[in-house]
Amino acid sequence: MDYNYYDTPEGDDCFLKLWYTSKVTGVTGLGISAVDVLFYSHPKGYFETLSRFGYLTLPLVGMAAAFTATTCAATNLRGKDDKLNYALGGVAAGCIFGTWRKTIKSGFVASVLLGAFAMLKKASKEDGWEFMPEIKYRERFQQDWSLRKHRPGNWVSSESEISEE
Repeated sequence: MDYNYYDTPEGDDCFLKLWYTSKVTGVTGLGISAVDVLFYSHPKGYFETLSRFGYLTLPLVGMAAAFTATTCAATNLRGKDDKLNYALGGVAAGCIFGTWRKTIKSGFVASVLLGAFAMLKKASKEDGWEFMPEIKYRERFQQDWSLRKHRPGNWVSSESEISEE
């Protein structure tokens, strides 16, 4: 089943939305963790490698789950689908980030920023503009990667001159 977060209205299908956001951030977190393990932290052994994967992936999944659950609960409790629900979800995700980083200051900053970004995202959905536009790639073109480029004209290769004589 191909499900997108915005396939159903806010407040409906909360568990499906929770599964979708957790799945997307889980895959993203695994990718980030793999890059970290291979190029930055270089843990020794299986346990340290798995710990590093968990250290980076689980907070991201927790942030997504906190955002989704808080947004869904706020929508159902308040009975309104507006930007405040998204702001509350962003604040909840920021609190998870602050807990992960173990500082109140980073949690506060993340809450403010994620709440503001979430409000902008909701505004973009309501008003019909794109918060993060899709990247449009140019059409692929044929590139000549050969070491010797074919020169047009009446040139004759040396091999054909030798064989004619």
